[in-house]
Amino acid sequence: MRLVTFDPFRALDIPGAVYVKPEQMFLQRDRLAAADWALFPESWQVNALHYGLKLRIFPSVVSYHLGMNKVEMTRAFWSLCPDHVPHTRILPNNDNGREQVLDEFAFPFVIKEPRNSMGRGVHLIQNASQFLRLATSLEVLYVQEYLPLEADLRVVLVGNEVVTAYWRCGGDGFRHNIAQGGQADFEDIPPPALELVTRVASQLGVDHAGFDVAMVEGHPYLLEFNVLFGNEVLNARGIKLGDRILNHLHKSLSNPPPAWLPKAS
Repeated sequence: MRLVTFDPFRALDIPGAVYVKPEQMFLQRDRLAAADWALFPESWQVNALHYGLKLRIFPSVVSYHLGMNKVEMTRAFWSLCPDHVPHTRILPNNDNGREQVLDEFAFPFVIKEPRNSMGRGVHLIQNASQFLRLATSLEVLYVQEYLPLEADLRVVLVGNEVVTAYWRCGGDGFRHNIAQGGQADFEDIPPPALELVTRVASQLGVDHAGFDVAMVEGHPYLLEFNVLFGNEVLNARGIKLGDRILNHLHKSLSNPPPAWLPKAS
């Protein structure tokens, strides 16, 4: 199997993956045309690789198109499992939208910037003045109820299988991301969270992601997923993804996806 990767570090344990610098993509069209898969492109490359050059890419096109925008991701979750999404509103940032937020949500609530990750762009709003100040810098209002959690779950999925899962504990007192100082705990992982992630990822066609899940009185809530998630916890645990990725790519070649594919938003 001929593999090209645009991220040499994520492909370190994938034998035979040839590195191509993302900015050299159009100069390397012959090499790309001969490849069975293009791995880990940057988001700006996806449409050209898939729609233009007709290449198979990993992670999947769906993973990128939904995973890079919390608004589109949440709408997809609503379509499949609305009972597993925290109370959320996606509103235009105008007078009516801001008024609806203040009428509907009790303090504190959470504002998320749709195109951020690793806990960045997530704000705990304590009062109306703080909300209105922050709103001046936002294109859209993505507002979510605050769930007072001591920890949340990161569920790592490759292909259609969960590789591992762990609690993210601590952090800065609000965000539990490892990038914000959270600590990993692999004990007592609740099966309903794994079952939910596996089902939703399969239905959406997401094949490489770190899903963030909140558990509230035994009920799992999907917060978001990150396509290019951090590997530091996996590396420290000795968990390598290369073999699982290769197996998934081989299976996908034997069972090609349907002809229709979603258009980039």
